[in-house]
Amino acid sequence: MAVLNKIRKQSIVLIAVIALALFAFIIGDLFRNSDALSAKSQNVVATINGKDITREDFLQKVEAAQRQLGPNGTATQAMNRVWDQEVRNAVMESQYEALGITVEKDQMRDLLKSALANNPDFQNEAGIFDENKLSEYIQNLKSSSEVAYQQWVDYEKALANNALQQNYMNMVKAGMIGTLAEGKMAYHLEGDKVDLKFIQIPYSSIPDSTITVSKAEITNYIKEHEEQYKVDASRDIQFVEFKEVASVEDEEEIKKELISFKDGKVEYNNGRTDTIKPFSQVKDHANYINFVASSDIKFDNRFLKKSQLPTAFADSIYNLNVGEVFGPYKDNGHFKLSKVIADTQMPDSVKARHILIPFIGSRSATDSTTQTEAQAKTTADSLMRIVKADTTKFKSLLDFSADKVSNEKDGVLDWYTYNAMVPEFRDYTFENETGDIGVVKSAFGFHVIEILGQKNKQRAVKVATIARKIEPSEATVNKVFRDASNFEIALEKGDFQTLAEENDYVVRPVNTIKELEENIPGLGSQRQIVRWAFEEETEVGDYKRFNVPGGYAIVQLVAKNKEGLMGTEEASVTALPKIRKEKKAAQIKSRITATTVEDLGKAENITPRTSLALTMKNPTISGAGREPLVIGTAFGMEQGETSGLIEGETGVFMIHVVKKELAPEMDNYQGFANQVQTAKVNGVTTKLYNALKEAAEIEDNRAKTVQ
Repeated sequence: MAVLNKIRKQSIVLIAVIALALFAFIIGDLFRNSDALSAKSQNVVATINGKDITREDFLQKVEAAQRQLGPNGTATQAMNRVWDQEVRNAVMESQYEALGITVEKDQMRDLLKSALANNPDFQNEAGIFDENKLSEYIQNLKSSSEVAYQQWVDYEKALANNALQQNYMNMVKAGMIGTLAEGKMAYHLEGDKVDLKFIQIPYSSIPDSTITVSKAEITNYIKEHEEQYKVDASRDIQFVEFKEVASVEDEEEIKKELISFKDGKVEYNNGRTDTIKPFSQVKDHANYINFVASSDIKFDNRFLKKSQLPTAFADSIYNLNVGEVFGPYKDNGHFKLSKVIADTQMPDSVKARHILIPFIGSRSATDSTTQTEAQAKTTADSLMRIVKADTTKFKSLLDFSADKVSNEKDGVLDWYTYNAMVPEFRDYTFENETGDIGVVKSAFGFHVIEILGQKNKQRAVKVATIARKIEPSEATVNKVFRDASNFEIALEKGDFQTLAEENDYVVRPVNTIKELEENIPGLGSQRQIVRWAFEEETEVGDYKRFNVPGGYAIVQLVAKNKEGLMGTEEASVTALPKIRKEKKAAQIKSRITATTVEDLGKAENITPRTSLALTMKNPTISGAGREPLVIGTAFGMEQGETSGLIEGETGVFMIHVVKKELAPEMDNYQGFANQVQTAKVNGVTTKLYNALKEAAEIEDNRAKTVQ
């Protein structure tokens, strides 16, 4: 009992001890499970002006964007598209909230009415927008499909967003004014003129090789111009690619196989002897090419003009006689064996007219089509006989035609080229003569055709081609794999560059890869390599083999570049010319004592030049280029005055103001003020969002939350 009494007396202390123990347990567990500490960051793609974009919502939108992009779009492209849209929405929403701008229910109805007014699904019998139909449509979506209803909600949000943005932009534009003072300034920038006599001592007169710039000077320049040299975290890599491409031996084997078709061959299959005819003796070319030779490019039963043949071999093929064979030859990733199987005189273009008779199941059939294929053929033949007997009756028979477009032109299809029509129609009109009348069947139905005209006839050839894609053999593929594996194994003890040189492999460096990029120059879209390079456990010097299209790449991480200021070497590309220019200017100025343009010209052996009617609006000196500082200095001087030395964009200048003419004052500058206002308003759409985005607080966690 005494112990219990003591515990009761110390109950507050006991509670505190228990609380501390529980706190220590929780904190300890959090540190043991680091994921718990970063749970928020793992589920938040970004925080923009205090608002979170969740991972789940972001990925759903990325998936939808990728569907819109289609098969050629990458996941990274879809992610970047969604990211830009989400950032824009978040940045703009913070502005709407600050101003209290919203889209109310009545406004949304007006927006929907405006957007859907011409949609027949929401119109009444009189063709007028019916709100009841819209309400019924939305209610049906809500009760029948959660997915479809959510898509509708997203559509409404997009409409509201556009309206809010338009309202916001209009409010900002309404605040854009051009004052009379600004109008006066614009007037004088354009109207004030100055004539100069000047000497320009170009920086190019001093060779770059004579100017020494140290790394320390570049470093100091970077620090003095930090905004220009801020960079994101990046990685430098180098790689050797092992391509699975056909060897010379592989190509020779492919050519050898094609030659066997050219000459004919005997094959022995399971005790059976098969004799394969020489290509020149073949009659059924489609069967021979597609099945006997198993060509990688199937038989094409078209006539070709010379311009449509492979450019490098057009003469050789076009000049063949019917039945002659050319090849094997290498064209567009294939070895080919070609034979001219027919020739004809074919026009460049044809003019024809037709009557199209549909049948049930044809592409031109409608609900009113009742004829079977046999019945449609009978009808077409009957019409053909009438037209052949008297072509003047053609127009009167167009009521039978399902081609309502050509019917408006008396059935005429005016001067079309070879590939403009379906094959059956094309073949008849290009391979027969002007005036011929006949019936052909296509997927659209039966065509009663009259050829009205043909232009520019010339020889065309029908070419049968056996093609083999130039691909590496299994032996070559295995060799590439062994070479890549051996190089990877050798890197355990050897230097990447040295080993590559010993094996005559080309090492390709790629620098400043950003964390959210996906493209590796030379390898294409390789998000896997970028992810690996940015993994925490990947250290400088580490290497890894990656499967890439058509082979492998052995990649090594060369450097980890932290976020901050650009390195000296990288920054030297832009910093070095600027530092050199500063040093050249100092060197030029140090040797000059002249105080007049004439004396400076004599000292430097340069003839003074003149430039007339210069304005502040267009600060360009004829023969010297754009020099805003020089011209600005001139307008700050009096007529007859000579300047000191001016460090311009292209050289060191001394100027003498020959004439200074100020535009006469106006009674009213409202016209110019209006021009200033118009320029400001026009700039709102492009400049406003960029300014808001730059001022926003954006925490980008995509690299951590999205792979």
